[in-house]
Amino acid sequence: MCPDVTYEAYVEEFGGELSEEAFAANLPLAEAHTVWVCWPREPRTRDERRVWARAVCRCVDVFAEHGAGSVGGFSIGDYKVTNYENKGTTGAELATEAVMRELAGTGLLFGGVR
Repeated sequence: MCPDVTYEAYVEEFGGELSEEAFAANLPLAEAHTVWVCWPREPRTRDERRVWARAVCRCVDVFAEHGAGSVGGFSIGDYKVTNYENKGTTGAELATEAVMRELAGTGLLFGGVR
């Protein structure tokens, strides 16, 4: 079973800087994304649960900053600027990279074909 990640752990152990509201808003997507990256593996040992929680926290930060959609550009009201150098990167791709960096070498990353 995947460990619960609390706001207190996010701030104290991970050093997170989001508000509690921003953390709570992005946590469900971050947990689901981490499960998706690792499926069918789940953390079993204490060390695996700790690193799993770090991966979820890293993912929370990515989704809070970029969302899950396209990354690049900005908007102010109806005015939008698109970064044309963007090669189609999404927040979800950045979150996947963040989770993989945290879990590298742990055995938690899925190694099969999707």
